[in-house]
Amino acid sequence: MIDPRTPVIAGVGQVNQTVDIADLSAVRSPVGLLVDAARLADAESRGLLSRCDTIAVVQIGSWRYANPARIVARELGLEPKSHIMSSIGGNSSQLLANEMAAAIQRGERDVVLIGGGESLQAKRKARKAGIDLQFEISDDESCNEIYGMDKPGTSETENAHGAFAPTQVYPLFETALRASAGRSVEEHQQFIGDLWAHFSAVASQNPHAWSRQAHSAKEIYEATPNNRIVTFPYTKLMNSNIDVDQGAAILLSSYGTARAAGIPDEQLVFLHAGADAHDHWYFSSRDSLSESVAIGVVVRSALSAASIGLDDIARFDLYSCFPAAVQLAMKSIGLAGLKAGDTRPLTVTGGLSFGGGPLNNYSTHGIAQMTEVLRADPGSFGLTTALGWYATKHSCGIWSTTPPKNGFTRVPESETQALVDATPMRNALIEYSGKATVEATAVPFTREGEPRLGIVIALTDAGERVLANVHEPDALKSMCTDGWENRVVDVVNHGGVAATNRIGELA
Repeated sequence: MIDPRTPVIAGVGQVNQTVDIADLSAVRSPVGLLVDAARLADAESRGLLSRCDTIAVVQIGSWRYANPARIVARELGLEPKSHIMSSIGGNSSQLLANEMAAAIQRGERDVVLIGGGESLQAKRKARKAGIDLQFEISDDESCNEIYGMDKPGTSETENAHGAFAPTQVYPLFETALRASAGRSVEEHQQFIGDLWAHFSAVASQNPHAWSRQAHSAKEIYEATPNNRIVTFPYTKLMNSNIDVDQGAAILLSSYGTARAAGIPDEQLVFLHAGADAHDHWYFSSRDSLSESVAIGVVVRSALSAASIGLDDIARFDLYSCFPAAVQLAMKSIGLAGLKAGDTRPLTVTGGLSFGGGPLNNYSTHGIAQMTEVLRADPGSFGLTTALGWYATKHSCGIWSTTPPKNGFTRVPESETQALVDATPMRNALIEYSGKATVEATAVPFTREGEPRLGIVIALTDAGERVLANVHEPDALKSMCTDGWENRVVDVVNHGGVAATNRIGELA
């Protein structure tokens, strides 16, 4: 007997928009794309949306809305009792699913619409054409029910050394992973090319993917005029593709309400367990740049709560803004991957490079696609992960068409966070002069294909972490061919954070 309060996904919807600048009247706004996706979810759920008591919107980045949930409600003709918005972060969709599922189980909510939308490509094309797109403007008061931790993702020291954007920070994780695995620069480029080719192949079979062109490993890792280096070691195809117009929605309800609406059991997907935590907040304070303690904690905690093991999971959707994010998850939860003979899919969408990376809302697409895949493979289990900022905020969920024996389990964040907080941290030095051993590097390039800066993370003999910059052209080229990890360098401070630490002559 299934507890009628057990939360289920009753319907999902995903939309992509192809923009024709010649007909701007047809361009849908971010909220408009969410509304379109919500209507698709409603059609699947036999009109269950009319009973929606909560609308939770993943924070939208391509247009400023004070309270997007209110606009969605008006467009859909709904009068929910709660209007919710998430903080910034790619973990938001899964976090909202975990929180809303727990509220449904407690009887505090019954039908919840979760989703988001972005119109980034429309804005870019319009700007290029000299057209000022105007989306919805409302006089709604700001949303006062915000879920998620809202705090800057990088420290002043990290910012001062140029490590303040995802395209600059994730390459640092990548080179730390490269050093940890003992690979040369060439070997590792092939490795991540192979990994991303797997994601590309999945996208080619996903009807909702933004790009359905399959790429070979060489096409992904080789720098060409159409696949320039953004920040070494990443080419353009290794970066999250945010130049998209996409919307996605999931409709969560109680099992009893879904069945009363006439939705058949085989369409319902149950959230068995969910967990959240964050790593030590600033990446420069983490013990290792090649591991994520929090990902491991939340996944193991959710598996334990669902009373299953990692081997019971048939497929994954690992958050994939950059190859490093996937490798951090694999390493931290113990996934061997395709190269080691584990053929389970690591993505159901194709990931953010190929499936599409609509800022904070990717994981709504991941959950929606996981729902469709699980319906086609009844009884199997799927695991979705999501992260925000710089592999900082983490969330996961375990899904199946098979109902949980004891209902949904929301692992208390106080438990998971305590496990993370108990792990070692490093002191990140603001001012330092002396020798240090390189731990990771990143080299941002100009659009013309020239390295413009070297970002170096190094460890002192005392185990403290130092950030530094490299400006000398030959040294920048060397960082892209030789790999500087484990090399001893001289760090020279030029007046603290304002002037940064720099690499002097090599030791």
